Order: sequence, then structure tokens, then C-alpha cells
Amino acid sequence: MRRNLWLLDLLLLLGIIVSGFTLRQRWFETTRREQALLRQMVPSTPPPAMHQIPEVKALTAASYMEAVQLMLFSRDRNPNVILDPPPPPPPPPEMPPLPVAYGMVDIGTGPTAILAEKPGSPHHGYKAGDTIGAFKIVAMSTKEVLFDWDGQPVKKTFEELAEKKSTVAYNGPPPDAQAAPAPAAQSTTTAIGAQKGPADVDMGNQTKACVPGDASPAGTVEGGMRKVVTKSPFGDVCRWEPVK
Repeated sequence: MRRNLWLLDLLLLLGIIVSGFTLRQRWFETTRREQALLRQMVPSTPPPAMHQIPEVKALTAASYMEAVQLMLFSRDRNPNVILDPPPPPPPPPEMPPLPVAYGMVDIGTGPTAILAEKPGSPHHGYKAGDTIGAFKIVAMSTKEVLFDWDGQPVKKTFEELAEKKSTVAYNGPPPDAQAAPAPAAQSTTTAIGAQKGPADVDMGNQTKACVPGDASPAGTVEGGMRKVVTKSPFGDVCRWEPVK
């Protein structure tokens, strides 16, 4: 029994010695790692770059201009004056009625148009370059005439410029006309045919127009003027020329 106790004591002593030796080794290792960690040099990080602080400008009254212009309750402080839009341009003028053509005469000095400014107005002879009303005659031929109105060319034929007479349907003479005697009609014809001689319309080159309803034959001499009748697209053209 005592022998077993001594053996147990020896084993306990051996365990204590081994444990102490193990603890001592671990303490040395821990101390060595601690010293190695303390001796290690940690690299220092560079300081961050310092940006230059922007310069603070002095406050001026002009810097508040935008704030003043945006004030909703003080619109009169806005220096930008809003002008009214310009009025629209006036509409272009309308072209007046064209002259009325009564015929064309060409006696070797160029065509001459018998024109009136409007129906019922006195008609005269006009050549290229003359002005009638608001129109200027630029060129003329035996069939058409070229006007200039406000810088715009207007070309018309003599047929288009002829006076448009209204046509009234004929339903027969009235009862009074049917009962009228024949001598009355003959007297009217005589009165119309009695009109002859040159009119006061000057056609240029010392020629004059005929009186409407002149029934005298061609070659008639009246007051030193001879009646001449020529053909044209509008029919017979009558004029009086001086006797040479």
C-alpha cells in the first residue's frame, strides 16, 4: 500500500515538473512574440493633400441684381423693358379695275390703243410709255397690251379689256312700239346717221377718233380732215386724218 502511494507521489511530481517546464516555454514564446511586435516599425501614411481655400470676394451691390430681379412683389425693379410687338404690316393694296379698251389703231407709227380709265369715261389714244390711271403701258401689240401696276406686270388682250355690255333678253317690242308708225323709226335712223365728222378725241399724230354712230363713207372730207376706215380684230376702226 505504501509502495503504491510513493509511486503516485512520483507521478504527481513528474506531472508538476512537466507542467512547469511547458508553462515556462510558452511564457518565453509569448514574450518573444511581444518583443518582436513591439520592435516592428509601422510605416506612416502620408498626410492628405490640403487644397487651397478659395478667396472670398467682397460683397457688392451688383451681386444682388439677380435676387432683386426675381422678387415677385417688385416687378418694377426689372431693368429689361418688355416692348410691345410691332404691328402687323398692312395688307397689300388691291389692284384697281383695268382700263376699258375700245379698239386699236396702227397707222405706221406703232399701235395706238383707244382706252378709257373706266366705263363711261372719255376715251383717248394711248401708246407704249403712257400712263392711264394707276397703270403704265409698258408694251403693246396689235392683240394685247402689257401694263405695269405697282411694279407688277399685267398682260391683257384687247378682247379682255373690252367693255362688257349686259345682254338683255328680247321678248319682242312692247305693245306701244308695235303700234308706232314706220316714219318714226325712219326719223330715228336719220338722226343717228346725221352724226359725222371728227370727235374731240386726239389719237396722236394729228389724228382724231370718229363720232359714235358716224355713218359717213370712208374718204369723206370734213373740216380739213379725211375719214379713214381700217380693219382690226375688233371690227372696223374709224379715224380722221388731216388732208395732205
